Amino acid sequence: MLKKILRRVALTLIVLFGVTIIAFVLVRLSPGDPAVQMLPATATEEQILNMRERMGLNEPYIIQYFMYLGNLLKGDLGFSFHFNMDCGALILARLINTAKITIIGVLIALIISIPLGMIAGIKRGTAVDTAATAFALCGQAMSPVWLCLLMILIFSVGLKWLPTQGVGTWKHMVMPSLCVGFSFCSLVTRMLRSSMIDVLQEEYITATRARGISKFVVYVKYAFKNAILPIVTISGAQLGLLLAGSMVIEQIFNWPGLGQLTVTAISSRDFQLVQSILVVVAIIMVLCNLLVDILYTFIDKRVSFN
Repeated sequence: MLKKILRRVALTLIVLFGVTIIAFVLVRLSPGDPAVQMLPATATEEQILNMRERMGLNEPYIIQYFMYLGNLLKGDLGFSFHFNMDCGALILARLINTAKITIIGVLIALIISIPLGMIAGIKRGTAVDTAATAFALCGQAMSPVWLCLLMILIFSVGLKWLPTQGVGTWKHMVMPSLCVGFSFCSLVTRMLRSSMIDVLQEEYITATRARGISKFVVYVKYAFKNAILPIVTISGAQLGLLLAGSMVIEQIFNWPGLGQLTVTAISSRDFQLVQSILVVVAIIMVLCNLLVDILYTFIDKRVSFN
């Protein structure tokens, strides 16, 4: 098992190496001069040249890339000229904020969606199944922008229970967390319902029930264990995307997370910060995928960790 994990880690490092190349090239292909963007409109040619020197833009692209890669290997994500601080410290602070609402939102979503999806799959064709299916379809079809504005209208403007923007207390995290978790909750409910329906039609479920084992044990111990496999896959991918930053939600609620930081970095042409964010997002995604692969082998012994 350890050798297989190490092999997968090695493949992950190759992927990350490719990501550094793509991030470097994409930022350089974007229009405009980052040095000019960092200076006021009245900046002189000498000031622009000095800024280009500070940002390392005067070197050939190949030299710039290897300097960038060397700094990454030392744990240095670069310097943000827009925020005037290290990219690593800036990204870490924003990532923690994003992780707060993401983890809370995902936990709420799982607490709701797993029982709801199981019951809907078991009680196929009943009123509970119809309600769960309608909830899942609405959640998947609903725009995050519309949901955020609706929650602000109800809980902030109407009931005056929650603040609309900013950070500070637990109340500031409620609406962003619910918005982050809502679409995820709908997705898990729909997928788990479908998985439960498929698994309950398997012959081993019929044989297990024929042995006199209680329905509760059959549903929880045998059916759910196999029905959860697709959920693990989609959860890993979705968790990585959510941790990478929900840009729309963070912008609407003025939540200082990684998504909002990404928008600011792009609009201000802070190319060092953009590169660093892309690399961090890639690391999050590949780690989530690696974790899913490892979990698969523990949940289903039939799956080999190649």
